Amino acid sequence: MKFAIGSLLFAFLLGTGLAGCNTIEGMGEDVEAVGETIDEEAEET
Repeated sequence: MKFAIGSLLFAFLLGTGLAGCNTIEGMGEDVEAVGETIDEEAEET
């Protein structure tokens, strides 16, 4: 479980760093999407 969350977080940070965000609002949407993914994974376990 910890590995999955760590992998998701790493993928998010890598994707954000490579693609970049044009606005702070876009960054907030990305963070929200990752949070929702983590919540869904936590509920499945």
